[in-house]
Amino acid sequence: MFAPGHLGELTQLVPFEMVDEVLAEAGGRERRLRDLPSRVVVYLLLAAGLFAELGYRQVWARLVSGLAEPGPVPSSSALVQARRRVGVAPLKALFELLAGPPAGAARWRGLLVCALDGTTLAVPDSEANLARYGHQSGSHGGSGYPLVRLVAVVACGTRALLAVRFGPFKTGETSYAPKVFGCLRSGMLLLGDRNFAVRDLVTAIAATGADLLIRCKNSRPMPRLASLPDGSFLSTLGGVTVRVIDAEITVTLSGTSRRSGRYRLITTLTDHHRYPARDLVTLYHHRWEIETTYLELKSTTLGGRVLRARTPQGIDQEIYALLTAYQALRLAMADATSAPTALSADQASFTIALHTARDQIIHAAGIIADSVVDLIGTIGRAVLADPLPPRRVRVSPRIVKRAISKHRAKGQADRTNHRAAIAIAVLSGPELTTAQAP
Repeated sequence: MFAPGHLGELTQLVPFEMVDEVLAEAGGRERRLRDLPSRVVVYLLLAAGLFAELGYRQVWARLVSGLAEPGPVPSSSALVQARRRVGVAPLKALFELLAGPPAGAARWRGLLVCALDGTTLAVPDSEANLARYGHQSGSHGGSGYPLVRLVAVVACGTRALLAVRFGPFKTGETSYAPKVFGCLRSGMLLLGDRNFAVRDLVTAIAATGADLLIRCKNSRPMPRLASLPDGSFLSTLGGVTVRVIDAEITVTLSGTSRRSGRYRLITTLTDHHRYPARDLVTLYHHRWEIETTYLELKSTTLGGRVLRARTPQGIDQEIYALLTAYQALRLAMADATSAPTALSADQASFTIALHTARDQIIHAAGIIADSVVDLIGTIGRAVLADPLPPRRVRVSPRIVKRAISKHRAKGQADRTNHRAAIAIAVLSGPELTTAQAP
């Protein structure tokens, strides 16, 4: 009866005891033994996060395909009732247990670099979902599906989730952001885009003991309290002493054309000797790793699909299951790349890890750990065997890659990926301090 309750090799990261404990604390455990025990339902939900293109009955078929005695196939109505019985709380508790940076995560000059940003997830267009979440409005009449707004903090490098909050689309990112600051600690550096350069948010981040590196508008007035030798200067924002870095970044494409842009960064790392301005400008590029995380969730895992549930409770349950499965996969990848002689975390392919994890579920393999602990496992070995090449400095034009219409749009667009050389100039009044980026 409990045999279908597994997640393949990832069950070692989400063991039976952990699932049973969150069910007991959240009150989701069954009062009598059922054909669909709550533990099995939790693993079904987690597996569904890795098989986003399938319905729950098809996910069930994959959970039992590697078992010698698969047992009866539950009906769709039985699966619906079982998911309702389990509820949201156990999945939320399970995600919160797994959330956090992996052991031995890489640091930058002693700091764990994280990124903060938001995204949206499309949900079925039911009356209940539309009433709860709402959709994007505009001159086009609104989006076709209700949208969930999600804000997360992600560890750069491993791209593990540290904290997540989500809810109605009409609530902005800056309103959700304070709810994820509980994961911040001293020894962490938070990267954010211009949307988060808000006085109250800067004050709240500084109060956690963490440092910040956030872009703000170039035109934003910042009083110059003291000038520093590297071209930056000290100022205040929200009662917090910050260092302001004005920089010009020039991208040379294929040795010919050039594009330049001005950037202003604010940071609480005021020691210009330990944290030179040019190094911080280069480091800020890693903020894009949270965009890659959302790509892995929304495109690689979900395949651009709308979530399944037609009720808000079902959506909350499904999102927590999706995030928990993603986090377990990321922790497995981090175990594989944590050895000093292993790959950089940036070279670990999420796509390979995802498909290997799916295979392990179908084969019902690696569910119970052997007497000899294997931290890398089958997923880790697959990632190490086929690493991504080191990322090259290339620039692609910001154009629509897949148009709404199948007919050719008017005009020509340059779709070439150009090799690029990047130069950073820290601006200090009339003087420029220039360095070639690595």
